[in-house]
Amino acid sequence: MVIIEQIAPPASPADIAGKQRDSLILTSEQRRWLRGRFTTTGGREIALALPTGTTLEPGATVWVEPDWYLAIEAAPESVLAILPADARAAVRIAFEVGNRHFPLAMDGDALLVPDDTAMVQLLDRIGVRWERRQSVFHPIGKAHSHDHPSDHSHEHNLDHGHDHSHAHSHEHPHGH
Repeated sequence: MVIIEQIAPPASPADIAGKQRDSLILTSEQRRWLRGRFTTTGGREIALALPTGTTLEPGATVWVEPDWYLAIEAAPESVLAILPADARAAVRIAFEVGNRHFPLAMDGDALLVPDDTAMVQLLDRIGVRWERRQSVFHPIGKAHSHDHPSDHSHEHNLDHGHDHSHAHSHEHPHGH
């Protein structure tokens, strides 16, 4: 079993010339996982033990051996394709989805979100047209967690298209 603890540096065509291409086909959620065991399309057993913050991008070569290399592919998955009536409706939908901290992708005139009961309920409540599809889901921006470091010395510089303020205090008891 190959244990991948770090992504290989970007491979040039010369680096992989003449080598067998193997792939790991992952959903959007799986591409954010840092740890797990998988089987490649070539039948190789792979374990991921990647550093925090690593994202596996479709098309990336993540491992190179003398006779083969491993590339990441995006798996089609069940998504909800939202068909907004106009740009104003698209902005409202993007706000509502982002406000619930769900990822959002674009596919032509459609907005894509994960196929989730909460999203179905939201879309039905606001009265927009949607349909289920099988599609590669590649969210806009970087997905993230709202877990905060204990020292509170963090910054939010994330592209979500919505206000990212939090209703929590950073007050600490001080003895005076």
